[in-house]
Amino acid sequence: MLHLVSLKDWSSGLIQEVLELARDVKQNPVSFENVMHGKTLLMIFEKPSLRTRVSFETGMSQMGGHAIFYDTCTSPLGAGKESLYDTIKTVSRYVDLIMARLFEHSKMEEMVQHTSVPVINALTDFSHPCQILGDLLTIQEKKGKLAGLTLAYLGDSRNNVTHSLLYACPKMGMNVRIGCPEGDEYAPDPKVLRDAQKHAQQKHVSVVVTHDAVEAAKDADVVYTDSWMSYHIPPHKLDERVRIFSPYQVNAKLMKRAAKDAIFMNCLPALRGYEQTAEVIDGPQSVVFDEAENRLHVQKAVMIKLLTAAGRT
Repeated sequence: MLHLVSLKDWSSGLIQEVLELARDVKQNPVSFENVMHGKTLLMIFEKPSLRTRVSFETGMSQMGGHAIFYDTCTSPLGAGKESLYDTIKTVSRYVDLIMARLFEHSKMEEMVQHTSVPVINALTDFSHPCQILGDLLTIQEKKGKLAGLTLAYLGDSRNNVTHSLLYACPKMGMNVRIGCPEGDEYAPDPKVLRDAQKHAQQKHVSVVVTHDAVEAAKDADVVYTDSWMSYHIPPHKLDERVRIFSPYQVNAKLMKRAAKDAIFMNCLPALRGYEQTAEVIDGPQSVVFDEAENRLHVQKAVMIKLLTAAGRT
């Protein structure tokens, strides 16, 4: 059964198929308004959410289906009264798709072992594949292509967004430069990096990690950043992390080092004055709200693709 747990598991061809379907869904929504008729999506949430919940729920509604919001904070699963095994075995009998936004990636992998319906990773501490598919759709729209472009990521790089970018971008023929502080806790997972470099070699592109923000941003087509305070970071570390990551802040001066027609991306939520300045995120090069919108379209495409592959459409 086809799932979306990590983009490590998806080929460049499968990614491209979903991007093409997402463009069709976006341009011709009426053609897909009944494709989920009679279908139910269960949305399991451990983490807070704005874009994930609203985009998935809206997507199912617009395609004639139904979405159930299930908060583990008020569930037997969250209370420790029921195992993940029993939960997934049970709900698989009721619904057609399961989407989950979890803290631990290992729980997502466990879900896949026990489900009888497709599972979508809507975010874990390790991977954020739906976000990156939406990002790729946005880059294609703005740049007309993916292959040959250079994406520069600045800031905290031991996170789900960086890992998913590394899994996807080289497969699509994109160069990736990571600009981050020294230290294992701020750099991409070595296993992810090795996988990315393997795919980069196959596509004749490069994946580079540097501790120089200017070097990372130089002539880049896409400049990307993410929060310095991910959900798993305790609040008392704010001052320390501001000090560590300030050299990697995306500001007007750093954007001038990128290509003249570079676009700026942040998966949101964003704090102005931290990972980027207001003049950048609210400026003419920013595409953050196009990026946010495209979560809706690409997730519709993912749901259609998974159900079609499972023979449930």
